[in-house]
Amino acid sequence: MSKDQHPSIIAAFWMTGALFSFMAMAVSGRELSQDLSTFQILFFRSLIGVFLIGFLVARSRHGWSQLATRRTKGHLIRNLAHFGGQYGWFYGLAFIPLAEVIAIEFTTPIWTALLAWLLLSERITLPRLIALIFGVSGLLLILRPGMESLHPASFAVLAGAMGYALSYIQTKSLSATDTPLCILFYMTVMQLPLGLIPSVMDWKTPGMHSIPWILVVALTAMSAHYCMARAFKLADATVVVPMDFLRLPLIAVVGYLFYEEVIDWPVAAGAGLMLAGNLINIHAERRKSPLRHESLREPLSPE
Repeated sequence: MSKDQHPSIIAAFWMTGALFSFMAMAVSGRELSQDLSTFQILFFRSLIGVFLIGFLVARSRHGWSQLATRRTKGHLIRNLAHFGGQYGWFYGLAFIPLAEVIAIEFTTPIWTALLAWLLLSERITLPRLIALIFGVSGLLLILRPGMESLHPASFAVLAGAMGYALSYIQTKSLSATDTPLCILFYMTVMQLPLGLIPSVMDWKTPGMHSIPWILVVALTAMSAHYCMARAFKLADATVVVPMDFLRLPLIAVVGYLFYEEVIDWPVAAGAGLMLAGNLINIHAERRKSPLRHESLREPLSPE
């Protein structure tokens, strides 16, 4: 690509890679759920991730020395929360429409703002409060409590979004002292036994047809957030976040074409409310600090 291209155009290309990675990860998770438990999916994902991140650490400028950390407790809290987030996400893929999983996941900025207020003493400004109100309204529109029976998987995804939020708060804290590769390395190492131990209790040997899907899950987990991180580095969140919300209509089309899932318009409307709230908050943050590139989601943590 030409070096004289506008950074926002290059960021859009990186986000295209992230979007396709997220969709491939969702489809592969749905396919694997037919043969493997959620714990096994997470185990294989971490197993491949250990080798992949280990290779990147070995080739990086700081090498293995960057893994020295005094914040083992912080890494443990982050990875327990992130593992819970992953479990809720992959569990939801097996039982509810793909678009509903992604839409509920978009509540993560709501819980991140609340946890930042509770744990980091960050102020909830008027724009942030508006984003919270829009987000909760969108969530109620998606879940439609009282109108129909809700599948437990919906609540699992919602709990997973809360887990992701706590992991993002911990990532923000850890990134002050540890490198991104250090954070990702401990993520794979710590989450490996969390997936392995429950898997052994109900082990199902994956067939040859599952191997490609396992590889897709592991590789797209890394590629999705690598692409997103590159996009955030090149452009403001006002460019990147709206593109991330394209995951919802795109995954709805995938669900319709491959799984005959009906496109649920209340889910789309609810996600639209969340997007509106996020954009209001991002615009306010940019006016307050024009040189600061804000993002409502940490791109370091693979979902």
